[in-house]
Amino acid sequence: MSPSDLAPDRRERVVQEVRERGTVRVRDLSDKLGVSLMTVRRDIEQLAREGLIERVHGGARVRGGRVAAEPSPEEKLLRNAGAKREIAALAASQIEPGEVVGIGAGTTTLAFARALIGVPDLTVMTNSVPVAEEFWRASDARVILSGGESTRSRALVGPIALGSLERLHLDVVVLGAHGVDIDAGCTSPNLLEAQVNQQLLERASRSMVLADAEKWGVVGLTTFVDMDSLDALVSDAALPERARSALAESGVDVLVSER
Repeated sequence: MSPSDLAPDRRERVVQEVRERGTVRVRDLSDKLGVSLMTVRRDIEQLAREGLIERVHGGARVRGGRVAAEPSPEEKLLRNAGAKREIAALAASQIEPGEVVGIGAGTTTLAFARALIGVPDLTVMTNSVPVAEEFWRASDARVILSGGESTRSRALVGPIALGSLERLHLDVVVLGAHGVDIDAGCTSPNLLEAQVNQQLLERASRSMVLADAEKWGVVGLTTFVDMDSLDALVSDAALPERARSALAESGVDVLVSER
């Protein structure tokens, strides 16, 4: 078999490595695949032209992996809806009756709120208008909604939102993320929403971030929590094994829905 016959299989492995690790170096790919640096560079160039990965200096990364644009609220609702429901159900199973739960803004945390309906004697603190509305509509939980200026996703942010959280004590905070990366941590494209996430984290005894596997390797504009400060990440079965191992090595409890 000629080298040209092997190229499609090799390039498929390159794409797999990039998707699993988020960012990979040319030298690492060369060692793993047993081919020259020049061959790897040609493969990366071809895959980048096809739109499958993004070429960066010294390697490749997930397409749109850094400072990726924030989808519209409508796009977020439709994206990976099944995985989000599974993640939400698993996260909700970690909540005990009577706890004080902080919930950040986002479509995955909205699914989490829906999964919490029926858990008795909860107190919910949130900066998300849709999350608050979910509890007001279908639950007898005590709901505290922060004030603040609303973003397009109806998250309340700014000085009023931050001030409303300063003296609270939460048992657990549950947040979504735009991206999750072992080096960059959990990130957001919105600086003001990230500030509220940080304040929620500071007020909580334990923390969970909910993120489907597609968000692995994506890095948004700003980090709101480093991996070594996060207690648990809840994701779906598509989360790569390498990601699970890297997270566990950082001290993060990885909870994965296997349905």
